[in-house]
Amino acid sequence: MHRLHFDNAFVRELPGDPESGPRRREVLGALWSPVLPTPVAAPRLIAHSPECARLLGIAEADIASAEFAQVFGGNALLPGMQPYAANYGGHQFGQWAGQLGDGRAITLGEVVNPAGERWEIQLKGAGPTPYSRSADGRAVLRSSIREFLCSEAMHHLGVPTTRALSLVGTGESVVRDMFYDGRPQAEPGAIVCRVAPSFLRLGNFELPASRDDIELLRQLVDFCIRRDFPHLHGEGEALYAAWFAEVCRRTAAMVAHWMRVGFVHGVMNTDNLSVLGLTIDYGPYGWIDDYDPDWTPNTTDAQGRRYRFGWQPKVAYWNLTRFAQALSPLFAGIEPLQDGLQQYGETFAAAERGNIIGKLGLGEYREGDSDLFEQLLALLQAGEVDMTLFFRALMDADLQAGSLDAFDAAFYDPARRESASEGLLAWLARYRQRLQDDPLPAAQRRERMRLANPRYVLRNYLAQLAIDRAHAGDEAGIGELLEVMRHPYDDQPGNERFAQRRPDWARDRAGCSMLSCSS
Repeated sequence: MHRLHFDNAFVRELPGDPESGPRRREVLGALWSPVLPTPVAAPRLIAHSPECARLLGIAEADIASAEFAQVFGGNALLPGMQPYAANYGGHQFGQWAGQLGDGRAITLGEVVNPAGERWEIQLKGAGPTPYSRSADGRAVLRSSIREFLCSEAMHHLGVPTTRALSLVGTGESVVRDMFYDGRPQAEPGAIVCRVAPSFLRLGNFELPASRDDIELLRQLVDFCIRRDFPHLHGEGEALYAAWFAEVCRRTAAMVAHWMRVGFVHGVMNTDNLSVLGLTIDYGPYGWIDDYDPDWTPNTTDAQGRRYRFGWQPKVAYWNLTRFAQALSPLFAGIEPLQDGLQQYGETFAAAERGNIIGKLGLGEYREGDSDLFEQLLALLQAGEVDMTLFFRALMDADLQAGSLDAFDAAFYDPARRESASEGLLAWLARYRQRLQDDPLPAAQRRERMRLANPRYVLRNYLAQLAIDRAHAGDEAGIGELLEVMRHPYDDQPGNERFAQRRPDWARDRAGCSMLSCSS
């Protein structure tokens, strides 16, 4: 670990807060505040990602050392680390929230690995910062397990995402009111080390714009392009327009992946949307079990359902529109920003067509395929059918059989199955007819479907089972689940229990159906 090369461009090139330490305060004219992690009583490594360690150039022997837990538990620094918390704002649930910032995340520095790749490493749950407001800057084990597992599971699904290096127990308790119902409880604390090329969000740019600090906004834009988008060339408005358009395209591609695998972010505030098009901030997320475009896992969003599954493409566009408004002082007119937003729509539409041909195993997209796909989704919703299991079963279903037996494992309710069976059988006949004149050979069709339709996803109940085991003192479930999620598209003999529909006991259980932002 001592050989890690740190090149901390963010703190070197951008203005910082002259005051250090965690005192809560409004920070003006600065994009970051120096703050050290708060040491914990007994840091202990619980789990780590070997792939992420290799990205950074950290050897397995280093991970096994006592020093690793000290560093990534916030008790020690390596040479070259310059800890800070970023200053940003954001729109939360559609309303401008002002200054927010890293309230429980502290960046340790930017590692440049032997391949020349830059990776920002950040501890979540490492103690208070100037942006913690009334909170303690800590995180509990249950939410940390969820973030650690999901960061890596999404990567292996092929979804653009931040990564997770390690999960460290703190040996301390953290008090949380999980559902904001006046019944706080002490829970074990933990720290996740998150890794990404950059943790810049739309909200980083919104805050200086909201304060009319246009020079600071321009500094940040120039820096972001220079460090994170070095392939873009040009100057002035043309360069800014190319950058904004790429952010829009990356965001569209990311959300299309969410829709493909059935992922629901749960809290798509502008401060939770990465400027690099990475899935960021794994809080009250969830996976669609029975297909329902109106489902959200977030208890805070239960009334308005702003961040429900089916609205995610619209919300991303709304967030990018707020981003465009923040950037507008850098442009003489709105046309370049309108063009970027249009590219979001075009990119998402193209990605959705790709999802359709992938999930249905089509050789090419044709007029009418969207209607075919949308009709199926409506039937899945009406029949309370598991999205992941249905599409995976479709891959090998006998379309000549004239029955739904191949999909038995995907149905949650016998009565709903009965009412939807006629429509589903009619759809299968229509699908069979569509395949008859499709150019893709059967073997290639199956492989295309296999790579678009995961067998294993990180269902909330699976994560909760691992959490329950960890709370009972058995942390082996975390590693077991991580290992399964490392190969989500492969059949894994012996691991069939991880590819089952949500059990009835998990339908309304806390942590399995609805979650809060509290962690």
